Parts: sequence; C-alpha cells; structure tokens
Amino acid sequence: MTSSIFVMPGDEVAIEEEYAAGEGTFAENGTVYASQVGYLTLDDNDCTASVQSPNPPNILKKGDVVYAVVADIRKTMATADVIAKEGSDKTVGGETYATIHVSKISPKYTDDVDRELRKGDFIRAVVTETKPSLQLTTKDQHLGCIRALCSKCKTEMVVSKNGDGLFCPECRYAMPRKLADDYGDVKLQ
Repeated sequence: MTSSIFVMPGDEVAIEEEYAAGEGTFAENGTVYASQVGYLTLDDNDCTASVQSPNPPNILKKGDVVYAVVADIRKTMATADVIAKEGSDKTVGGETYATIHVSKISPKYTDDVDRELRKGDFIRAVVTETKPSLQLTTKDQHLGCIRALCSKCKTEMVVSKNGDGLFCPECRYAMPRKLADDYGDVKLQ
C-alpha cells in the first residue's frame, strides 16, 4: 500500500487492469481518476485505488447521535432541523431536515406527537435512515428533549416532580414531554 501522493480531482491515479476504482475515485475508458482532493492509496491486496480526503465532510449516517431543533409538529410526525452530530465540532453536511414518525418517538405507545415533542424543543436523537430522507428516533431513554422553553412565557422549563413532563417555574404551566434522561444537564453552545 502506498498513500503519500497528494492528488486533485481529475488526476489519473491508476489503470483499471491493475486497480479498481474505490472511494474517492472513478473509472472511465480503462483509467482510474481522482474524484476528490486527497491522498492516494493503492491497495495491492484488494487491487483498489482510493483517495482519502484530509478534511472529509461531516455527512450523517445511520446510527449517528444528533442534536436537532423541532421545527414543526404534525398529526403523525415531527420535523426537525439537525444542527450538530455528537462527537464532532464540524458543521453537518448534506441533508439536515429530518422527520420523526410518531412510532419512533417514545418506547411507550403514543398517538399524539404533541404530547411528546413541541415546536422549538432541543432534542437528542439517533439517525435511523438517510435514504430516501433523513429519519430520526428518540425512543431510547438517553434520547428526547434536552431543553425546552415555556410556550407561554419563554422561561426555560424544568422536569416536573413526577418526572414525566416539564414544568415552568415562572408561570406554573405544565406539559408532558419525551425527555432524555439528562434533561437540563446538557450544555448547548
């Protein structure tokens, strides 16, 4: 294996008789070309040519833990805008508009999305699908609402005494929510 050659998109990196096109490359008319900026790797064991980017984009994949803001509530789903991926300080690339189906919100049966999530809630979720659209779940106990503001007075809400919802210390308004087990302890930057 060799991987010290820096290549640019369109650079000829191999011939198809010796190496198949791998990640970051493409083949055309028997020649393998770089499709991205990066370092060339010619793998003699797998007979593949690939180019590894020194700064790959932060593309979401199935299983990633993400932070999002609930954008809208509908009858059978919530929509959310993904703002960050856990463990990465890079901006999320690609699709960030996600849906959460009512069956993927809570481990308990629910048929009312509005009882579990509200517009403006900050949530922690897991990516369940990326194709054909970005889909999330908040079923696990570590997933769900991590920060919410009162819909009446915009004060930050606290966990209610019974632990199954939120309570506004300012206007005394209470509402149910699918809460993450560390609600209120998560620091958002």
